Amino acid sequence: MATITRLPAMLTIPEVCTELQISRSTFYDWRMKRRAPRCIKLPNGDLRVRRTDLDRWLEAREDAA
Repeated sequence: MATITRLPAMLTIPEVCTELQISRSTFYDWRMKRRAPRCIKLPNGDLRVRRTDLDRWLEAREDAA
C-alpha cells in the first residue's frame, strides 16, 4: 500500500489578505518592501503562502507589551 504524503496547507493571496484583513494592494506593497510572509511562486505565476510560514511570520510580529 502506497503512503500518501500531504503537502503543508498552502494559502492563496486572497485567503491571506482575508485572514490579515488587508487589501491585496497592501499585501503586494509589503511584498515589494520584503515585509510580507514568504511566498512560493507556482509555474503559472500564482503565489501561495504556506500556513506554517504565515503562522511564523505572525508570531515574529507579536507585541509582548
